[in-house]
Amino acid sequence: MRSPVLPLTWHLAKSSGRRGLQNHLLAAAAAAVGSLVLLTLLAAYLGAGARADRTAWRTPAPDRHGTAIEALATTYVRDEPITVVSLAQLPGRRTTPAPPGLNTFPKQGEWYVSPALAKLLRALPSAQLADRFPKSTPSGTIGTAGLASSDELVAVIGRAPTDPAVSKSADAQGFYDEGLTSRAVVSGFSGTRRSVFTVDDQSAVLLGVGLLVVPVIVLASAAGRLGAARREQRLAALRLAGATPRQILAMTGVEAAAVGAAGALTGALAYGALLPALAEVPYGIGTWYTGQLWVGLPWVVAVVVGVAGLIAVSAVSMLRQVASSPLGVARQSDPRRTRLVRLVLFLAVLVYIRVSTDGRTLKPGTLVALMLLFYGGFWMFGPWVVDRLGRIAGRFARRPATLLAARRLSDDPRGAWRTVSGLVLAGFVAGFFTVGHLGIVGLDHRGQVAVPTANAADARHAVGEARRLLRAAGVDATVGTSDDGILLGGMDGVVAHVSGGPDRLDTAVTSLQPLGAGRLPYAGAYAEAPDTSVTDRLAQLGTATLAVSFLIATASAGLTAAANVLDRRRTYGLLRLSGTPLKVLDRARVRETVLPLLVLAGGTTATGLYAAVQVNKAAGSTISTSGAVQLAVCVTLGALAMPAAIGASRPLLRAVTADPARATD
Repeated sequence: MRSPVLPLTWHLAKSSGRRGLQNHLLAAAAAAVGSLVLLTLLAAYLGAGARADRTAWRTPAPDRHGTAIEALATTYVRDEPITVVSLAQLPGRRTTPAPPGLNTFPKQGEWYVSPALAKLLRALPSAQLADRFPKSTPSGTIGTAGLASSDELVAVIGRAPTDPAVSKSADAQGFYDEGLTSRAVVSGFSGTRRSVFTVDDQSAVLLGVGLLVVPVIVLASAAGRLGAARREQRLAALRLAGATPRQILAMTGVEAAAVGAAGALTGALAYGALLPALAEVPYGIGTWYTGQLWVGLPWVVAVVVGVAGLIAVSAVSMLRQVASSPLGVARQSDPRRTRLVRLVLFLAVLVYIRVSTDGRTLKPGTLVALMLLFYGGFWMFGPWVVDRLGRIAGRFARRPATLLAARRLSDDPRGAWRTVSGLVLAGFVAGFFTVGHLGIVGLDHRGQVAVPTANAADARHAVGEARRLLRAAGVDATVGTSDDGILLGGMDGVVAHVSGGPDRLDTAVTSLQPLGAGRLPYAGAYAEAPDTSVTDRLAQLGTATLAVSFLIATASAGLTAAANVLDRRRTYGLLRLSGTPLKVLDRARVRETVLPLLVLAGGTTATGLYAAVQVNKAAGSTISTSGAVQLAVCVTLGALAMPAAIGASRPLLRAVTADPARATD
């Protein structure tokens, strides 16, 4: 016998009228946003790993049977890194394969540059940049296979095996050279060690994904609960008419999954259409190649199915009472109270987090896990706080709008929590990233240029030559062998203190290059590169995470507020028939949101501040001095976003109460 579930579900969906259509459109919109955000996060994570792998060939992988010498060096211009790969074919050995991005192994005197470096060579005076490279014109450009980003500055230079750039480039290593300068005999370019400028990109994105997944889940869950009150009444009637619990749950799951799948598929199509625009968003070393952000069809299908499944599960979870007590649902006789066990579990989570962080230096992965644990604990705790807050507010209410808001909070604390949960949890992100921007503690290297030498005697002899070269280049500087700023990293050499701005500093680096004997002169940006790459990633990640989390939270609040208006159509109609002004109903909606938001958002923001302090302690860094201002801006934006999201459904409230007699029918 054919199951009646699908035909009946389709019939009820078609006959649900404009109200049902509005619920379905809102749910589909939420699913589309969730799918788009999840695919974007996944694209950033996978793409960061893919382009980091494209930088691994530049770090020499030693091979005792090698056929060529590969030397990695790093220089800076305008505080932007330039990766210089010098290659020399060893005589009497088989021909070395071409490096990625080139058609052949470069011969002596040939050199190739990335498109971005070629453009920069034309834009800057030769004394600031071009004079660091061979005098000849570049032999060509490096293809995309050898680049992680179109913005990368990379040069590949073919040299003789006796050239100091490959024979002496890494004879002496300072503690700043790790990942920036190295040399080895190689047989190819199959290295796996990622560049210092990309090695942390993927782990940083993973941190952002962990913080944003919860708001996305909140949004998808809200989509599954759209029209919950109307659905409960309709299915309770079917249950009383003889439908089995399994049929009720199946009908709900099929309807919610279909709507969620349609919305998620729309979000996936939007992701595909937006790929070129997403590729222009800079992160780390620059913008992306579009192909790096394409996650592949299997991942797209998995996300669409996952979002649709989450919405279906959320919708079905609301119907446990319909299956067990349909008469109570039909009569609306059972307010959804919360239990004290939620408070107990939340306190247990806090105690565990406190014990885990007290007096210990935690790994970043452990800190992320603890933050996610706090997310889960607060998700359990939130409805309990809303319930008690509603009871307290109802006891001391002096105005009708406050009394109505308090009654709604205590009657449906989970629904009220869902409205504000996104923004409340976004407060944690705001507290963490605004104050958690790392500021590395270190010495001041500004205006200094270091030239490493083989020994102290060479350094003393190089002082006079350095003064002559700087004077010929028109750079005013004091030169000596003393290294007060520890810029030489424990090596012998010359340090020049340059007067002037970035132009003078770049000119000094270029003019001192003949003194390097295979090593490139460098400024403070070189010494600070590993720390700067981490702090820059966290700063970019913080800005993006804050923006996305607040957008998701605002969308979730707006959708939930609109759904609440539709679900409470009968209640609002009865209140209007009893003489309640529309203005009072609207004020009650706003207060129903503002009261729990003020109490709960403050707690999560404070917890975010605490987590930021722990991360800074673990990294041995200081708190960002501008964090307080950024946090104030975030709090202000959040305070403005929530009323705006609630206010967006005010026309809908006016529409559903325009004919109160019909609304209560």
